Amino acid sequence: MDWIYFAVIGLIAGWLAGQIMKGKSFGLIGDLIIGCIGALLGGWLFGVLNIYPGGGLLGALIVATLGAMLLLYLLRLIKK
Repeated sequence: MDWIYFAVIGLIAGWLAGQIMKGKSFGLIGDLIIGCIGALLGGWLFGVLNIYPGGGLLGALIVATLGAMLLLYLLRLIKK
């Protein structure tokens, strides 16, 4: 069940990150995949920095969205 929860949060985070960061997009499917990978990146980064935003759905969504935004930013730098 945790994997389903993680996938749904990642998909929502990817969509949100794509909406927040205007510009060249990777398309809806690309943004959703980046959201799943960004959720992993955000969780790892926040863990390394010992930052734990409140628990639950909202905290997970914030971490995943920030991770997806960071990943989108880095991929756009590489793509240029």
